[in-house]
Amino acid sequence: MRKKLVVGNWKMNGSLARNAALLDGLATRGAVEGVDVVVCPPFPYLQQASEVCRGSSLGVGGQNLSVFKEGAYTGEVSASMLLDVGCAWVIVGHSERRSLFGETDDLVAAKVVAALDAGLSPILCVGETLAQRDAGQAEAVVCEQLRCVLQAVGVDRFVDVVVAYEPVWAIGTGRTATPEQAQAMHREVRTYLERSGVAGGKVRILYGGSVTASGAPQLFSAPDIDGALVGGASLVAESFLSICAAAAAH
Repeated sequence: MRKKLVVGNWKMNGSLARNAALLDGLATRGAVEGVDVVVCPPFPYLQQASEVCRGSSLGVGGQNLSVFKEGAYTGEVSASMLLDVGCAWVIVGHSERRSLFGETDDLVAAKVVAALDAGLSPILCVGETLAQRDAGQAEAVVCEQLRCVLQAVGVDRFVDVVVAYEPVWAIGTGRTATPEQAQAMHREVRTYLERSGVAGGKVRILYGGSVTASGAPQLFSAPDIDGALVGGASLVAESFLSICAAAAAH
């Protein structure tokens, strides 16, 4: 059985004082049985998060990484640097990285390779825009994003990748895919991986897109949804813990 995974993506939010209160509220609650819980603060706060979470069940991850190992790449952060400050996870290819910063499918694939090579667990984000969904291209877009990564990492290594399906039209908009829409795409992702030779039953597939405490139970009841990549709700301890509890209940 695939263990549930809930990941908090703080995006560009936080301060030392706010983070301390939030992390303390999460770390002191103890383990959530049957659920891996990860927080992904901005780069400047990773050390703080790692120190607070040390000895707790909370994992820490980066929001992005460079394809380069080291060198003259001003502003970049390497996989080894993330490991050095206590990260075990990293988000790769978030829709905001793709749309706002021009990350292509090939670049995202290279970042997944860099993460795996370093021993980090990549959380690969895939998803379609509203225009693509309305044009009937949602499945094709998501499968192409997966294909590029599969081609780069190979079938055997892909089982170490977590996939996060995030419909772009439901991120930060307050809109959420219905449980039926989310399940349908998760099933499509798993089926595509299995057709490609991946042990799809072993791959954890998360839903991301305005996940809330109230909507989480319905999402997690779907057979192919293995957790969530949570944005705004991860900035409030009670909301995030409620989402984790909903994952544990299913």
